[in-house]
Amino acid sequence: MSNQAVQRDHEIAYMSLMQGLKQLDFRGPSVPSDLVLIGDHSFPLAMNSQGQVLMAASLYGSGRIVVLGHEYYLTLFPALVENALKWLRGDGSDNPSVAVHRNVQAVADNLSRSSFQTEVVGSFSNDLKAAVYVTDAYSVGADPKDLVAFLKAGGGVLMAGQAWSWAADPPKENTLLNFDGNKVSGVAGVYISDHPAELENLPVYPQIPSSFMALVLGKDFEDDLQFLLQGVSEFTLPNGLTASEVLVHGPLAFPIGTTDNGQAFLAGAYYGQGRVIVVTHEGLLWNEELARFWTSAIHWLDEGRRGVVGVAPDKALAMVSKSGLQCKKTGFKKDLSVFVCTASISDHLEEIQNFVAEGGGLLMGGHAWYWAQMHRGKNPLTEFSGNKILNKMGLSLLGTTLSGGVYKAPVPSQAMKNTYHFRHLLHRFARHVTVGEELSKHEEEHLKKLGTDCATYLNMKAHNCCSYTQVVATLTDVLKKSGLPQVSDSCPIKSPKDHLLLSVGAEVYKVCPDPDALLPHLIQDNPLLPVVYNHKIKINVNTEGGEDWVSTGLYLSPGMKTYISIPAVIVNKGWQIQIGCQTDRLNAKELKRPPCVHERFPVTSEMIQVWNLWGGLIYLVAPPKTQVQGAEVTVQMAVPAPYYKSGVTTEADWLLLRTAPSPWAELEFDNIILTVPSDAVRNLERPDEVASLWNDIMRAIADLAAKPHKFPRKERFVAEVQISHGWMHAGYPIMAHKSSAAGLLNVKNARTNGIWGSIHELGHNQQRGCWEFPSHTTECTCNLWSVYVHEEVLGLNRAKAHSAMSVEKRSARAKDYVKGGRQLSSWSMWVALETYMQLQERFGWDAFKKVFAAYHKMSNFPKDNKGKMNLFTETFSQTVGMDLTGFFKAWGWPIDAASEQKLSSLPPWSDHPMVQYD
Repeated sequence: MSNQAVQRDHEIAYMSLMQGLKQLDFRGPSVPSDLVLIGDHSFPLAMNSQGQVLMAASLYGSGRIVVLGHEYYLTLFPALVENALKWLRGDGSDNPSVAVHRNVQAVADNLSRSSFQTEVVGSFSNDLKAAVYVTDAYSVGADPKDLVAFLKAGGGVLMAGQAWSWAADPPKENTLLNFDGNKVSGVAGVYISDHPAELENLPVYPQIPSSFMALVLGKDFEDDLQFLLQGVSEFTLPNGLTASEVLVHGPLAFPIGTTDNGQAFLAGAYYGQGRVIVVTHEGLLWNEELARFWTSAIHWLDEGRRGVVGVAPDKALAMVSKSGLQCKKTGFKKDLSVFVCTASISDHLEEIQNFVAEGGGLLMGGHAWYWAQMHRGKNPLTEFSGNKILNKMGLSLLGTTLSGGVYKAPVPSQAMKNTYHFRHLLHRFARHVTVGEELSKHEEEHLKKLGTDCATYLNMKAHNCCSYTQVVATLTDVLKKSGLPQVSDSCPIKSPKDHLLLSVGAEVYKVCPDPDALLPHLIQDNPLLPVVYNHKIKINVNTEGGEDWVSTGLYLSPGMKTYISIPAVIVNKGWQIQIGCQTDRLNAKELKRPPCVHERFPVTSEMIQVWNLWGGLIYLVAPPKTQVQGAEVTVQMAVPAPYYKSGVTTEADWLLLRTAPSPWAELEFDNIILTVPSDAVRNLERPDEVASLWNDIMRAIADLAAKPHKFPRKERFVAEVQISHGWMHAGYPIMAHKSSAAGLLNVKNARTNGIWGSIHELGHNQQRGCWEFPSHTTECTCNLWSVYVHEEVLGLNRAKAHSAMSVEKRSARAKDYVKGGRQLSSWSMWVALETYMQLQERFGWDAFKKVFAAYHKMSNFPKDNKGKMNLFTETFSQTVGMDLTGFFKAWGWPIDAASEQKLSSLPPWSDHPMVQYD
């Protein structure tokens, strides 16, 4: 069942429970407890203006439970009780039998005229034939496990009571675990807390009530941290260890160990009647530096039972045994007190959840970052096996990482004030936006992280979880109140608050129940652009060069939705639809656009609806190793874009197309596609001349690389307002600032002044690890293509192509390098390029082409720089028929005796340019 379907089930249940009720007047002498809800199945029935829950319902196993915050409400709201009894007996059941505990006999009296048959009992027993059991929260009996088993097997439970007066009596006890009612209701994710609730006359809302006020934590965790951190002042994570971050998001989840910037690597939570602790690298489970903590942790999870601790990972057994409890190596078993496992566990997931809910302890260690790297395109929050357990408990392992180090343990009495907690800070931020409360400096410093965490959390898409829907509702309200910063290059944003809003805007838009109502608060300037209907695109692809974007020449305005008809031949074959050309994710202090502005949709059916809050060009994304010829896609409605394609678009077509309303334009040539703001092409009259220039450039790039002229995948340039790093950066696509757009299209300027930076990035895409020596040549060998293209295609001498290539500067670099002792640590970028230029000036470009061609035929390359440098020396020497070892040694290369011996039969290059410095 989908998350949305489960959410609908909750709404249907809510409507059944509230049927015929207009209001619930709680004003009176009886003060209820605030109910704390966790897990996937609990949801509020009545919530006051402070976000406190006075009534709630939930599911557990096959059964249902309704909890009221005071026993008085069992008689105050007889219509609600009747609704509850009907819902609790289950769909399709007409069993009229209801067992009522004698302490709430008034319920039976009220039901005397109803269709229910009541039996007043002294306690719950397994002999009862009733479909529903009604009790106060103080009389669950000596062994509440029987009532939990009844609920799990399909029974209904109606429970009512408050815990604040119980909690006021000494000795101070843990209300969540030790209050009688919670031993049953807590298993289903509904806790009767020790916080009194405010009394109001509440309307019955048409939908499950929600409020940002409800985001408060259900506990302060001071006593838990005091127990767990006995004798622990800091956590030492070994250097070289790469752990995941854990997102702590549940009402009863709390961080235990965090980095200085608030990333949690150790966290705990209450779940049902049990507890869980997660550490974000399995190696930490047996790390001696954490030995004292693990002893406390095992006892906290065991809750004083002194039961058996089952340990799945071999290496953890010795560490866990230091707890003094009985420990044994085993897989999961229901009769354990505590189970220790890694986050990669894939068996017994539901059983483990129930084990914890019914009182067991769980210690899990592991990371999700490696899984995320190995499963690109998949969502670690929902698909990584450990998270299938942890998510429900309010904890989620992320693909983000943190490093080793020494991190201070929190001070228990100050933890909630000084430690970053996602849920707490979100509540504070919501108050800041909606009622103007000031944030502390500590809170403001973490707003940017909160934005990232909100965006991550929303990707859980747990629409079946009350906590999740409360967060969605909160962020929706925040965005409606504050609006979204209308960021642009002329109006950049810097504040943490604006960062947060931009991070979450698109994610909330994707998951909120009514995105159309939210859209005007997010995009203020969104003019209606002319559209075309039922536009057909032919697909002809052969993706031997990796994932390929197929341009459609169409654009979607911000928030605009369209349907795309997909041919069956590409459905469920790894294809995707992408909206937006700007695929860089930004992490800058100053933003000129939102951090992420593209969306992808997997092609899983023959009709797909797509959209993007930020709008964008429409692409079909073909997976690697795919051949499709002649298939046809139809886009129901979209905005036409200025789109020129060599050999297809005529000059007359272009004069009309260049005025198309999309703000983005594309020019597709033989081996490259240029994506630029449309303003750059509005006055472009001769795209064929631009095509000729780039076709020549790309042929030259292929020639130097010793590759066929037809690229396996056309290169792409995207010129936009802000990119992730540098002035330009290589990749697919190559990203450049929008001021570069004019230079990409200006043929005259290219032939007069050159376009060094653009060719430099294309050169990066030609680099191969087998003849690269990082980090020395990373920014060097790509310039071989810059020099070659400028001289061979654009007719510009290397000294004119770039100021750094003047004779004087080249000579000075070589001299300074020699003076510095020919240290490879200084051999990089322009210095390193001089080595290659000296080779080129003696042996010509053909030598490089032959060397690169030779590498195409090799395999089993050395992995280290020294081995690769010796291989390059041998290959170049053999290609030109001359022993170059003396030349490369003069540049400080680590040439070994074996290479010298191998090349000793060749004549030496004795008059190389470096001789003058000997």
